[in-house]
Amino acid sequence: MTPASKAQFQIHFCVVLWGFTPILGKMISLPALPLVWWRMLLVVVVLALLPRAWRGLRVMSPKLILSYAGIGVLVALHWLTFYGAIKLANASVAATCIALATAFTALVEPKLARRAFSKRELILGLAVLPGVALVVGGVPDDYRIGIVVGAISALFVALFGSLNKRLVEHGDPLTVTGIELGAGTLALTLLSPLMPWIFPEFSGDLFSIPSGHDIVLIATLSIVCTLLPFALSLVALRHMTAFGAQLAVNMEPVYAIFLAAILFGEQHEMTPQFYFGVVIILGAVFIHPLIDRRKKHVQPEILAVAEAKNILE
Repeated sequence: MTPASKAQFQIHFCVVLWGFTPILGKMISLPALPLVWWRMLLVVVVLALLPRAWRGLRVMSPKLILSYAGIGVLVALHWLTFYGAIKLANASVAATCIALATAFTALVEPKLARRAFSKRELILGLAVLPGVALVVGGVPDDYRIGIVVGAISALFVALFGSLNKRLVEHGDPLTVTGIELGAGTLALTLLSPLMPWIFPEFSGDLFSIPSGHDIVLIATLSIVCTLLPFALSLVALRHMTAFGAQLAVNMEPVYAIFLAAILFGEQHEMTPQFYFGVVIILGAVFIHPLIDRRKKHVQPEILAVAEAKNILE
């Protein structure tokens, strides 16, 4: 196997692992808040054991640390709403809604990342909206609130992704990840007493030890679906282009929907209209790298802060 072929296999393996993220979220019995809190806490604990993360922290200014901490709060809110959408609807709906981040990013990234506004990206982002309308009309009525929450989650993806791009050159990725997830864990801890009044469906006891079944799934979510694919994707990127990697990452919602159909039979909950909407959404996402062939600097996304979205820019 050539290095390029091996890299393709590696990156697709990473995307398959990321595709399990909503599946595991569906299988874990915890409400959204404690699920996200435990996931973030476990990753922070692992990173705290790595000397490299501490070395990077010592050379950061307090202002930069606070900036990354603020982004971490957005990351926590993204994960909270993402898993909330899974609980309120299902894994397929949540994975599809995240594709809305394309439209939101086209609007907020030029301002937050301080780059030129792109009409082409805005048009592609708006092209997603008919697909979203079909998706909304193709699910049971009691899933509609899950779609709204999923769309909010996609907005948080656009916000923290754009801010991370602006600051990504200023810190070691492991250190930045530790700061962001640590701040996110703290933010959810402070938010937990208010959650029964804000959104009771997400609420749960953070400090109650999960069952053995849930602990195993959360550990799998944290290590196998976060740390492992990130490290492997870095290896793969040595032998493939940003264009090829982006195409692979765009398959993540497809894998998630496919896995949800196999494991949960979710295809029986959707109408053909839903899947036609998914095709439109993914078509808009796939067209973007096809029409934008400008050379871009390859930049891995900060470890573990999103569900495999935009690992390259």
